[in-house]
Amino acid sequence: MPRPLILLTNDDGLNSPGLKAAAEALMELGDLMVVAPKNQQTGVGRALSPEHDGALFEEVFEVRGQRIPAYSLFGSPTQAVLHGVLELAPRRPDLVVSGINYGENLGTVITLSGTVGAALEAADLGLPALAVSQELPKEYHYNSPEGIDFSAAAYFTAFFARILLKMPHIADVDVLKVDVPLGATPETPWRVTRVSRQRYYHPVPRSRRHLWDKARMDYETRIDFATLEPDSDIYAIVVDKVVSVTPLSLDLTSRIDLADLQKALEDKICTKQ
Repeated sequence: MPRPLILLTNDDGLNSPGLKAAAEALMELGDLMVVAPKNQQTGVGRALSPEHDGALFEEVFEVRGQRIPAYSLFGSPTQAVLHGVLELAPRRPDLVVSGINYGENLGTVITLSGTVGAALEAADLGLPALAVSQELPKEYHYNSPEGIDFSAAAYFTAFFARILLKMPHIADVDVLKVDVPLGATPETPWRVTRVSRQRYYHPVPRSRRHLWDKARMDYETRIDFATLEPDSDIYAIVVDKVVSVTPLSLDLTSRIDLADLQKALEDKICTKQ
């Protein structure tokens, strides 16, 4: 039997040290193939970038002296997954891993994350998927954080990848989102969490004199600790400093009783009439 095939991608680009750390951690678990954007794609979510013209580029990617099959593209992480799974992989991957991302992906803004978007795309193709992010100061979110220690995040990448390769699919668990706090070690506890209903990164307009000035929307972290859910991903990372493991579902349907909502909508229609 062939070894498991693991497709690795990210949203920080092929030269990311987080990607290299993940590759080093995963290569012992199976055959590895890397397909990633050529440039920074943070914040693109699950987008199909119009910048991608379909061109794919074979890359030199070595880990511990071993060359790993690797490809890049001018496009989004989601497009990397699509080309990797449907066109480049020699066989159907057994697992897709997205990361290790520069910066934690927490709360309601996870739908903006290219890291999470790539994992959701893999899940939509019917594949087990893991999205891993490392908590980092804001100044590293768009820049290659040389000197940052990714060893703990790499350990948990391999830890949960090994589990997903062995574990049968659990209904309604399509992606495992793993966030590793800054300063974690392999001994740091981990906890299953929910996505907080709080927004973690809040948009902040930059000052400008003219509308045509280049002034990309900035952001800052804000947390309302009074209402922060103790079982949430934000609480785990920010308060308890433990690894957050959040199951994500492709089903975005509200958990409200659908019959109750049907009745409420019909009652509102009748009231207006």
